[in-house]
Amino acid sequence: MPNPVVHWEIGAKAGKEQRAFYTSLFGWEIKIDQNLDYGMVESGGDGGIGGGIMQVQPDVPSYLSFYVAVDDLQQYLDKAASLGGKTGVGPTPIPGGGAFAMFADPEGNVVGLLKQG
Repeated sequence: MPNPVVHWEIGAKAGKEQRAFYTSLFGWEIKIDQNLDYGMVESGGDGGIGGGIMQVQPDVPSYLSFYVAVDDLQQYLDKAASLGGKTGVGPTPIPGGGAFAMFADPEGNVVGLLKQG
């Protein structure tokens, strides 16, 4: 499949508490990156995809999103805009490699784009 879903993310007002909730609920092992206050959830190698649970800034609403692999972030942001979407986060480097961007579809659902690096 071109452009597969490669990551999911929960942005939470109470990141630590949300991570504890999902750990207790599903038994997920969540590795915390203290510099980013980001918890990585591994896929476990059983066909699932990994994701993350992060603390959002006070002015950012909570959200649940998925990320699609693309080769050119700006090209897909522009294409989404031409189809009625709106850019939320422009191309942004990820420490350690790659970059991401986010847009809202015409109904306001937030979708991430990931350029792996």
